[in-house]
Amino acid sequence: MQPTAVPHPQEAEYEDLLGLWSELEAGLSTLLLRPRQVAEFPRKVRQYDRWMQDLLQHDMDTGLYLLYQLAANRTLGYSSAHALVCSVLCHVLAAELALPPAERDSLVGAALTMNLAMTALQNRLAEQAEAPTAEQKAQIDEHAHAGGALLERLGVDDALWLQVVASHHDALPVAALDSLAPAQRLGRILQVVDRYAAMISPRKTRAARSVIETVRALLGRGEGAREPVGMALVRAVGLCPPGSFVRLDSGEVALVLRRGSQPNHPMVATVLGRHGEKLQTPRLHRTSYGGPAIQSALTPDLLRNRVRLNHQSLLRQALQAERIHGA
Repeated sequence: MQPTAVPHPQEAEYEDLLGLWSELEAGLSTLLLRPRQVAEFPRKVRQYDRWMQDLLQHDMDTGLYLLYQLAANRTLGYSSAHALVCSVLCHVLAAELALPPAERDSLVGAALTMNLAMTALQNRLAEQAEAPTAEQKAQIDEHAHAGGALLERLGVDDALWLQVVASHHDALPVAALDSLAPAQRLGRILQVVDRYAAMISPRKTRAARSVIETVRALLGRGEGAREPVGMALVRAVGLCPPGSFVRLDSGEVALVLRRGSQPNHPMVATVLGRHGEKLQTPRLHRTSYGGPAIQSALTPDLLRNRVRLNHQSLLRQALQAERIHGA
């Protein structure tokens, strides 16, 4: 695999960047569906990890925007899309939580491959209207330990990577992250990311949850409200990440374009007026500058077929505005 030639966001077509993310996801799908046919499997996983990092390094907000759009609009090929979303969020969290580089690599490797033993089944379940059969439930129950064993047979010799995959559905102690053993700490991070990514993605049997509803479900109430991984995720990608739709307290609907200096103050583009009318020209608004403020997050299915946007133009305008004025 050659190094990824990633165009600068200000020069690239939206379709070019989306195409690169789609190519990454398609290649990952092949890798995960037929791992036994892949020579030097661990090296291939690391190559996809580096490809992902190349895309994110050029502009994290554009990468998150495209990724959330992918997650919110995909059910076909769900397993690889889910793996990609989880690996990106783990990469972002590794920086937010200041994980050592070796732990970061093990965590992202585990995120990419945690469902390796049930890739085809996971794709079917996303499209399946009926409840899992007894045979499917047995495969679901066994997939974590089976995945760890399969990775070892494929040549993965990173003990932490293997441990995290094998135990990513195990009950973990409720304790501060820095007091946990490395495998438990990374397992805790992966569990939160796995749930978050699953909730924001649609299934045949249910619509995706809004990002704010998802965060509330992760953080819970009382003691759970101090869940460090969930809080770190909100700090890193925002309460409403790029690519998500929100309702403003003015009644207007907006699309989040870039993160702000605070998790609840992103840059948005207003796309529907207060009476639901489509705006001919979306208006950029930095919520950190004052009202209107974000009132709630919206699920993407509510806006499907109602809004057609020039994503390329919006992303360019947002990037230019940030460079001139700041977030």
